[in-house]
Amino acid sequence: MHTIFEKKLLMLKPSQIKIPTDRMRKNMDTYSIKLLADSISLNGVIEPITVRKGEDGFFYLISGERRLKAATLAGLRRIPCVVHKIDAITCSVYSLIENLQRSNLDYFEEAAALERLITVYGLPKAEVSMRLSIPNLALCQKLDLLKLGIDIREKLITFKLDSVYAYLLLKLPDYKRTEVLNKIISENLTVQDTQELINNILYPPFEDEPPKEETKPVRKYYIGDVRLFSNTISKLVENMQTSGINATLKKTENDKYTEYKIRIKKEDLDYEDCQQLKIC
Repeated sequence: MHTIFEKKLLMLKPSQIKIPTDRMRKNMDTYSIKLLADSISLNGVIEPITVRKGEDGFFYLISGERRLKAATLAGLRRIPCVVHKIDAITCSVYSLIENLQRSNLDYFEEAAALERLITVYGLPKAEVSMRLSIPNLALCQKLDLLKLGIDIREKLITFKLDSVYAYLLLKLPDYKRTEVLNKIISENLTVQDTQELINNILYPPFEDEPPKEETKPVRKYYIGDVRLFSNTISKLVENMQTSGINATLKKTENDKYTEYKIRIKKEDLDYEDCQQLKIC
């Protein structure tokens, strides 16, 4: 056993090392593992993997999963390991940092790892932001990526679409995202094209309105003076009487309105009734 800066350097059997079930890295290229295994067969493991010792006596991987799998594939009986005396939370933080520094995680794996630190280990967002040197706003944006469905995440990664596309899809309602993503893939849309497509969906342009038919202005008649109107009715009845028409005018008033009644005698001998014109 050797010591490096108070950390133990051990040669461990692969069977002594366990990979945590909540490892953030899900996608690993088997072909690259095979190439690394060939290199390890010739040169050995140049950079040790890092582990922590669990209470059950096993060692749990912190970083170096590819090297561990390749060394196992190469048939190594023992693998150089640096043992850190840290707890499970710090182990997860170290593992995430190591993967971020190596750019080994896709943006969904990174978001899932950040969420685990918050939900599983109970770290406040502010502490995660501080430990990983990620601005709080950027941290929240990364976590928002997990709002996308599993099918959409897999398509984005499979077709190697940048995270910008994922953030653009988040602007859409859930039922529209798959349709737009399929269009992005089938038509090979750029980020700018995608932005324009989504804007047109969210804010459709106004359709040209049909020309309005010209309508003639409605002429409004009004009487500015009620007394003038009363005099006009009286004058009308007088003119009718002067012309020989048997017409009479009766005016009555109450609290609500003034009522004018004009009676004109029918000249037709078949009718002896009077026709009444009522103006209120």
